[in-house]
Amino acid sequence: MRILILGAGALGGYFGGRLHQAGLDPCFLVRPGRAAALARDGLRISSGLGDYQAKVTTITPDALHPGWDVLLLTCKAYDLPEAMETIRPAVDSRTAILPVLNGISHIETLQRAFGAERVFGGIAKIQASLALDGTIRHLNDWRWLTFGEVAGGTSPRVERIAAVFSAAPGMVATAVPDIMAQMWEKLVHLGTSAVCTVLMRANVGEIARAPGGIAFMHGVLEANAAIAAAEGFPVGAAFMQQYRGVFGDSASAYTASMLRDLEAGGRIEADHILGFLLEAARRHGLPSGLHEVAFMHAKAFEQRRDAKRLPK
Repeated sequence: MRILILGAGALGGYFGGRLHQAGLDPCFLVRPGRAAALARDGLRISSGLGDYQAKVTTITPDALHPGWDVLLLTCKAYDLPEAMETIRPAVDSRTAILPVLNGISHIETLQRAFGAERVFGGIAKIQASLALDGTIRHLNDWRWLTFGEVAGGTSPRVERIAAVFSAAPGMVATAVPDIMAQMWEKLVHLGTSAVCTVLMRANVGEIARAPGGIAFMHGVLEANAAIAAAEGFPVGAAFMQQYRGVFGDSASAYTASMLRDLEAGGRIEADHILGFLLEAARRHGLPSGLHEVAFMHAKAFEQRRDAKRLPK
C-alpha cells in the first residue's frame, strides 16, 4: 500500500513513524528544510509507548506525482486551502484522502475539490508536539486514528486500510461505520472546551472552581449537543454523562488547544470550530448567545494579533 502523509509534524510524524515501525514505507510530503533535517537526523519519536528513530522516505511538493492509495491529511484547518493545492498533483482515481482536521466543514470542501468518492471522514485523538530539535514528543497514551466512509457503512478499501494500519505499534487504527456521528461527538466536546476555556482564559478546573463555572460549562455542552442533534447527529446519554464529568472536574488541568495557541500568540481555528457552531445554531434557530460572544472574542484576538499588538 502506497501511503503519502502531508507533513512530518506532531500528528503526521507520529502516525507515519508508527506505520514505518510496522515495516511499511510511508512517504512524507514536506518542505525542503524538513526533508533535509529528516535525511540528516531521521524521524524521531519520544513516547511512553516506546521511542522510535529511523530514516524515512520524503518527497517535496515540486516532485509530487500521482499513484497513492492513502493520503493522510494532518494540517490545521486554517491551512486547508494551501494544503489542497499542495496535494492536488498526488490525487488520482486510486487515492483515498483521510483528513484528521478539527471541525466538520473541511469534508465538504475536500469533496468539492476532489470528488465525494475520494474523501473519508477521520478523527485523530492524540496529544503530541514537535520539539525545536525536530523530535516528536508523544505526551500521553492517546494514540487513536478513527476513520470511515462519509456516507456511512463500510467498504473494501476502508477494511483494507484498517487491516494495514492496525499492524502498527503505538497506535490504534479503527474503521467505523458511523464516522460522521463520531466527528460530531468530537466537535461537541471540542467546541465546548474551546468556548469555555477561550472565553474564560482558564483551564477546566479553574473554571469549575469559579462561582457558577460548572453550570456554565454544562450549559455550553448541552447547547452544542442540541446543535449536533439538529444536524441529524444526536449524541448519546453515555457521551453526555462522560463529558458532564469532564466539564465538572475541579481538579482538571484540561484546556482546548485553541486557548494554548491563542496564549502563544499563534493562529487559531476560530472560523472552523466557533464560527461553524455559531452558523449551525443560527441556521436551526437555536440559542447562540454564548457562541456569538466566544466567536467575537476569538476574532477580536485575531485582529489584535494581526496588528502586532499582543503583549510581549
